[in-house]
Amino acid sequence: MLFTTIRAKVSAVIVFGDSTVDAGNNNVISTLLKSNFQPYGRDFYGGQPTGRFCNGRIPPDFISEAFGLKPTIPAYLDPAYNISDFATGVCFASAGTGYDNATAKVLNVIPLWKELEYYKDYQQKLRAYIGEEKANKILTEALYLMSLGTNDFLENYYIFPTRKSQFSVREYQDFLLGLGENFIRELHGLGVRKLSLTGLPPMGCLPLERATNILGLNECQDEYNNVALEFNRKLEDLVAKLNKDLPGMRMVSAPAYEILYQIVTRPSLFGFEVTGMACCSTGTFEMSYLCSQYNPFTCSDANKYVFWDAFHPTEKTNKIISDHLIPSLLDKFSH
Repeated sequence: MLFTTIRAKVSAVIVFGDSTVDAGNNNVISTLLKSNFQPYGRDFYGGQPTGRFCNGRIPPDFISEAFGLKPTIPAYLDPAYNISDFATGVCFASAGTGYDNATAKVLNVIPLWKELEYYKDYQQKLRAYIGEEKANKILTEALYLMSLGTNDFLENYYIFPTRKSQFSVREYQDFLLGLGENFIRELHGLGVRKLSLTGLPPMGCLPLERATNILGLNECQDEYNNVALEFNRKLEDLVAKLNKDLPGMRMVSAPAYEILYQIVTRPSLFGFEVTGMACCSTGTFEMSYLCSQYNPFTCSDANKYVFWDAFHPTEKTNKIISDHLIPSLLDKFSH
């Protein structure tokens, strides 16, 4: 039964965000940003590509497992699953999305407002499946994860002129956080009480950004890292504010920046050999369809690499980041 297997006081793990946490929703929409083909997923269960932008599992999978729930979280739009699977965890995330609707339009992916619509649809299906009372208990006791923001800068602000002409980078941070606040207030209105909000990673250390940092000898782009750090400080202020403002809300910010920066700058401490380039293909700019099984350059052992493709960590990196975040999540939400 659903309720006897729960070891910790979290009934389900429910996920919003971008490719850092997308379990395969992009598989079924018409976008070029997909990963449901080899070599993606080659280290996943059964060597199956699922639409996760990784060789294996992603952080929500590890977090779910740590709470005594299932070891992988299914994508809401995946036709292989139904409401009985989603009752203990579901992913609404879409690779390529951001807080800003304009970001989702760049690669024709699911905007954040649409993720929320899918969540409302899920609430109704869950109530129809197990009844109002049980469904409400699951929805209130679930741990919600939000992870996004990188695409707003790297796929939108720094590439296209529109937002840059409207906002300085600091103003754009505030604009995004305003959108994030509205989203969280809506979630709270729908009964969400436990929320972990992941800030930005060291964006300037992603292989794609290093590959294009020619003048900087392919080191990390400091400007992007500083923007991420500043955004994360503002995000922590927002979390503190909303914890005060929203009755019953228990929110934390998940500090993924520092651990990933440690891994990138001191890889040998974590058992990595390669940090500046990714495993897939030439490891400089490829992801999605450019990272295909027909590319002869893809590495044979992803565990030696911090990054799987030009934008996304390997399963090993995801596991280290998750293990870093899980103790405080268990401490905060398992009682």
